[in-house]
Amino acid sequence: MKLRTLFLAAALAGLAAGAVTAAEPQEVREGLMKKIGGSMGALSAIAKGQKPYDAEVVKTSLTAISTSIKAFPDQFPAGSEANSEASPKIWENKADFDAKAASLGADADMLLAQLPADPAGVGAALGKLGPHCGDCHQVYRVKK
Repeated sequence: MKLRTLFLAAALAGLAAGAVTAAEPQEVREGLMKKIGGSMGALSAIAKGQKPYDAEVVKTSLTAISTSIKAFPDQFPAGSEANSEASPKIWENKADFDAKAASLGADADMLLAQLPADPAGVGAALGKLGPHCGDCHQVYRVKK
């Protein structure tokens, strides 16, 4: 009985692992963008005074932006254009797309190294990060 339970648990774990790794690139990149958007929203709430300054929230948000944007360009393999808000221009000019992501990542890392210390600093950080988002979305996102 124990061997059967162990086998069943191993089989279920294998299925679960397969389900995690089988995610479509469109789903992965959507999840990454949601992390970035949520982090920008948390920073914005602090900058606007809607939430109190919290260094841990700032650090967590900047870390999420940094790690997510660094993983983002890898989620655009050939053939993943369908069912997406991604513009075909990504695949036509991948080097520029990758450079834009790298630039946002570098700025997020710089801000992590010198963590904004108050709401005004968070607002200045958003002033540095926000244009990256708009610049990329203007060129590489198709609105539905």
